[in-house]
Amino acid sequence: MAPAERLHVSVAYSPRVGEVDEVELDLPAGATLIEAIRASGLIERHPELDIAAARIGVWGRVQPASQPLRERDRVEIYRALQVDPKEARRLRYRRDGISPKRRSPR
Repeated sequence: MAPAERLHVSVAYSPRVGEVDEVELDLPAGATLIEAIRASGLIERHPELDIAAARIGVWGRVQPASQPLRERDRVEIYRALQVDPKEARRLRYRRDGISPKRRSPR
């Protein structure tokens, strides 16, 4: 089977909770993460996005910008965490008074 000359990928960015901007692209075979991000137009649509400082990846795994893409990859641009997850749980507990379920000792 001959390798595909074009790749179909998507690029996703969530500027804030509950909002996702996702773009479907057809790119030449051998395209990289950074090439897909540039072709998506997300940098122009979201001026607050600092691609040099942002973490990027494919399907939830951080990858280098030079990573070659494969067919049907989902390129993701990750926002920085606003609150440490452990601290967020503590704050929810103080606010709601509900403790997480704990496993009973065996």
